Amino acid sequence: MIWSRNNFRIRFAAPAFGLLLAGTVLFSCKKPEPDDPILGLLDPQEEMSGGLSTTFDFSQNAFGQPSPLLDAKQKSDFVIGNSFFKQNWVAAPASTSTRDGLGPLFNANSCSSCHLRDGRGLTPSNENEEPVGLLFRLSAPSGATHPFYGGQLQNRALLGIQSEASVAVSYEELSGKFPDGVSYSLRKPIYTFKNATYGDISDAAVSPRLAQQLVGMGLLEAIDERTILAATDENDLNNDGISGRPNYVKNVLTGALQIGRFGWKANQPSVQQQTAGAFLGDLGITSSLFPNEDWTPAQSLLWASLPTGGSPEINDELLSQVTFYTASLAVPARRNTEDKAVLKGKALFLQSQCAECHIPKIKTGTEGVKAFHNQTIFPYTDLLLHNMGDQLADQRQDGLANGKEWRTPPLWGIGLAKTVNGAVFFMHDGRARTLEEAILWHGGEAQEAKSLYMNLKREDRNLLLKFLESL
Repeated sequence: MIWSRNNFRIRFAAPAFGLLLAGTVLFSCKKPEPDDPILGLLDPQEEMSGGLSTTFDFSQNAFGQPSPLLDAKQKSDFVIGNSFFKQNWVAAPASTSTRDGLGPLFNANSCSSCHLRDGRGLTPSNENEEPVGLLFRLSAPSGATHPFYGGQLQNRALLGIQSEASVAVSYEELSGKFPDGVSYSLRKPIYTFKNATYGDISDAAVSPRLAQQLVGMGLLEAIDERTILAATDENDLNNDGISGRPNYVKNVLTGALQIGRFGWKANQPSVQQQTAGAFLGDLGITSSLFPNEDWTPAQSLLWASLPTGGSPEINDELLSQVTFYTASLAVPARRNTEDKAVLKGKALFLQSQCAECHIPKIKTGTEGVKAFHNQTIFPYTDLLLHNMGDQLADQRQDGLANGKEWRTPPLWGIGLAKTVNGAVFFMHDGRARTLEEAILWHGGEAQEAKSLYMNLKREDRNLLLKFLESL
């Protein structure tokens, strides 16, 4: 483990951005030159964001590169997994029996429909455009599975089947000012569900979820549970206002509770379960992990006689290859790590307490794929749940996560998101159009960090953003 929130506190000596730690040195780097103290923040390892699983492709395909650590067999599995990740799945029965079984209800007909070039989902450009890459988890008011729509709204369906509902996304603009007088505007999403087919949806607890970029998932899976737990402080014993905690969720293969690592609520414990869950919820395709369609009892009566793509509809070998593909995507290297403006932005990132949750440096353990063991990585996450305040709350329970809690998303690759996807949106529902807007939506445990950012001078805010763009 590289970082423990409970063991270390950061102090800054303004204005020289000197970084001191009580008890240890955070970065292993050369001693700063007396006339240039900012160089003390230069970590020679940090360019390699994913350790030896780092790519130097900074093009539109930056998120789609295989880890350099893969052997010949693994590269073959990666290629096969990639093909089934990108290809469209079709209704059964079909001559292409290895990729039939779509629906009858679904959100997309391929994994890449939501994760374009293995990147982030996009929000609709207007109210008449149905969301793709932005889905909606549902619950009954009691927290139980919704009786008419199950756990996820499917807004698309096979020919001859009615979709569950259509969704219109609009926004309310909220204006504000920084303490220095600079204006900003945030957009608050408004969701309107229309043409609800199978029953009343107005009482549902709704949680929008934007598809996330996929790089480095195998590395995150390789982090030892003890490393994750070392960063927890559920009762805020160090009185810093931050009380991260793990989400414990069911591993469907073992039946045991396990620390969640993936998804906006850390509601999946492994890349395999995340992948199989997406096949079921997003494409309507069953697997050995999730052998039953995600239908309500009333829907089961309607469609029990429909043809299927087999039982299960994706076999274990193909599921394993798609899982391996998503686990083995290399992390883009950091850019401009020696640029003094970027280093000053890094100092301000730390000074503003952003690294209390977005932990920069972690060493993987011996979980998951062997190739990713014992790598020093820079994911900028603690994989823990944090209360992010009322403005981001969805009021829907997800495992141990309550409506205000969200997993700290990794920041690696975030500076290339626009290059990969063209347009880019941040936060769990894509409400933030820029990195600055994403910061300004932080609340709850992150309120102090947001306030520190807001009180920076304009040029310093730009330096911090320049640092984020280098990740």
